Amino acid sequence: MELRQVSMKLHQKMGRVFSTVSSMLLAIFTAAPPGQLPAQSTTPIVDHSQGLDQGYFDMYNVNFPAAHKVFQQWLAQHPDDGLAAASDAAAYLFGEFDRLHIIDVQLFADQSRFDNRSRLTPDAAVRKSFDDRTNQAEKLADAALQRNPKDARAFYTKTLVYGMRSDYALMIDKKDLAALSLTKQASAFAKQALAIDPHMYDAYLASGVENYMLSLKPAAVRWILGITGASTDKEQGIKLLTLTANQGHYLAPFARMMLAVAAIRDGNPQQARSILTTLMKQYPGNTLYERQLARIH
Repeated sequence: MELRQVSMKLHQKMGRVFSTVSSMLLAIFTAAPPGQLPAQSTTPIVDHSQGLDQGYFDMYNVNFPAAHKVFQQWLAQHPDDGLAAASDAAAYLFGEFDRLHIIDVQLFADQSRFDNRSRLTPDAAVRKSFDDRTNQAEKLADAALQRNPKDARAFYTKTLVYGMRSDYALMIDKKDLAALSLTKQASAFAKQALAIDPHMYDAYLASGVENYMLSLKPAAVRWILGITGASTDKEQGIKLLTLTANQGHYLAPFARMMLAVAAIRDGNPQQARSILTTLMKQYPGNTLYERQLARIH
């Protein structure tokens, strides 16, 4: 019984760490520069779906109706595009995060505040739309993989789907262990995508945040996490985050915000301020950065 209790406590700690990372990345989705669309990449996801860029721009600008319009029009024109369905699901998720006032950099930089967060009441209609779109995206990705088992873009789409499901489970349902399981699946899909296409820079984000966040745990916990297959190298985590921040496409904004959170956690408010100030100037229509800057001491 004692061993079982220890195992459960470890599982809960792992759930909080993995889920904090995952949810922070998706909740802080409004990090792309306003004067341009996300940075170009040479990966298949971009080559196939450049038409999604405006939708992501609208989403970064917290204009969710406009984002839905772009994603749904693209999906109607490209009914086999799982990434379009996943992107539309993202607009539902981030719109719900915005409605529930979940977006808060300090929340994710302060573990005690995160652990004591409240369970929220979701909008049932939005939940259904989100579930429908993620299910559709997964089915389209699976169909693509049946046609071509080495379709990196399909694995990337599944990475997004499971990452968003994890975020919903964590931040709205407050189901940490369920979120952990979903996050692990998302990470596995990311690794499969990178094994096929190492230039899919967005997919490095999962390993980057895993390494960085788990490196913050005590040595004994890191040792146990290592046995489970988790990566806990802080330097490697920052390296991968920087790679995505500099060369990623849709997830480059996530990596930049993760670096800002890392700066806060590492006691470097000046660096965090610099990142947020730049984003605020580049994206004046989004008030998130100004609010967060005022709270950094």
